[in-house]
Amino acid sequence: MTRYCKSITSYARRATREVSVGAHRMGAQNPVVVQTMTNTLTTDTDASVAQIGRIAAAGGRIVRLTTPNEKDALNLGPIGERVHKEWPDVALVADVHFLPAVAAVAATTADKVRINPGNYNDRGGRFEELIELCRERGVALRIGVNHGSLAKKIFDLYGDTPEGMAASAMEFLRRCRELDFHNVVVSLKSSNVRVMVYAYRLLVRAMNEEGMDYPVHLGVTEAGNHIEGRVKSAVGIGALLADGIGDTIRVSLTEAPENEIPAAQSLVVHYEGRSGVEFPTVDESRFSPYEYQPRPWGKTPTLWSELSEENRSEYNVVEATSDMPVQEWRSRLLGSEVTPNKPIILRRRYTTANFEQFAIEAAADFGVMFIDSLADGVDIINPNFSQEQIDEVALLILQAARVRISRTEYIACPSCGRTLYDIESTLAAIKARTSHLVGLKIGVMGCIVNGPGEMADADYGYVGGLPGRISLYRGKNLVERNVPQEEAIEHLIEIIKADGRWTEPK
Repeated sequence: MTRYCKSITSYARRATREVSVGAHRMGAQNPVVVQTMTNTLTTDTDASVAQIGRIAAAGGRIVRLTTPNEKDALNLGPIGERVHKEWPDVALVADVHFLPAVAAVAATTADKVRINPGNYNDRGGRFEELIELCRERGVALRIGVNHGSLAKKIFDLYGDTPEGMAASAMEFLRRCRELDFHNVVVSLKSSNVRVMVYAYRLLVRAMNEEGMDYPVHLGVTEAGNHIEGRVKSAVGIGALLADGIGDTIRVSLTEAPENEIPAAQSLVVHYEGRSGVEFPTVDESRFSPYEYQPRPWGKTPTLWSELSEENRSEYNVVEATSDMPVQEWRSRLLGSEVTPNKPIILRRRYTTANFEQFAIEAAADFGVMFIDSLADGVDIINPNFSQEQIDEVALLILQAARVRISRTEYIACPSCGRTLYDIESTLAAIKARTSHLVGLKIGVMGCIVNGPGEMADADYGYVGGLPGRISLYRGKNLVERNVPQEEAIEHLIEIIKADGRWTEPK
């Protein structure tokens, strides 16, 4: 049976072809490239160039810009002239969501064009036209599938599932191969970390089955901000990097785009120089890489610090001491080392003194073990931080893996040139009013392009509809359209109250 990686107990980068993106080469033996996206108007050349400069200073070398219409696509030309003169190694990517005609224009101005396959759902020649334009200028193409915006025919066959996401990408990778065009990168984005991880594994397995070796772009959409956003991104991206999957990554944060770069670089550094690490192989029949299998005891995952001395004796404690804890844990847990029929606490020690970097490293190490339902608890040790700080990280990891919900979850977009309000301050204001609603998922989205689809997993949604106007959602259903922004948070709270899901803060 074809696998998504060679072995779950050894580490090696996935072998891919090399793809050119402007001055960059990704895939093959090239280092993992970090990237981000501007939140300026693409028609504002000065503001976009200035922000790209800040991103370049932070270490970002691939920058995506929103291109919702032809005017934006055309202005990538003047922006590119200035950027490539000042920072020759920075590549610009056109982010096209809806209109194939805009993608065709962007192929004449950008270094790479990102398209959503859901917008090319026929064989009318538009995709073939785009390929020829990309071939002519040496432009790369990113097949970018979003969990919330699958084509109708895919949705009808698979629903909004990881299988559907992988199938959507494979359809268009096959078309690229038919056209003998291979300067292609592929991504599968979701705000649900489990969905994101399963989808990428299914995609890589499908590519392996058909002899494809295209590079992969990794990211968790709408991860939010601050430490929560970094941990959620690290759980998803780290789960795949741990198995050698991923050639370029973006940590999407509802913050200034240059803030994303050091977070992404921390993940890249965490896996550098790890090739060749190997642990004893195991019987993988107990390993479920494509769907979640609940633990047999039915216990909510716990923190070591929460257990009494008496209760601690009820658990196996498995400490990873190598540079590749995921492979070490898998080998030991799926082997014969642990006591059967006894829940498992995973332990690892860190000395990292920077809290953000520590949280990212721990999330990358521990998160995948809970996505794959291989453990029942966490014991993270770091003498540089208080137990309260460490427990905060541990609980965020468990929440991102969807195995223990201990707080409100915010599915918040990182903003871009389409965003219709100040999303950072708005997210802060919504958090201030709703952060006591443990277990509730609230989407905070800048515009309708990603909004209703990418926050489809949310219980409630706050979405920019028009300048100064907000549309409010219950799940996927629009409840109120174009509410004045100054009234929108109160309206959101009233909807939650009307559903009986509001409690007063203590």
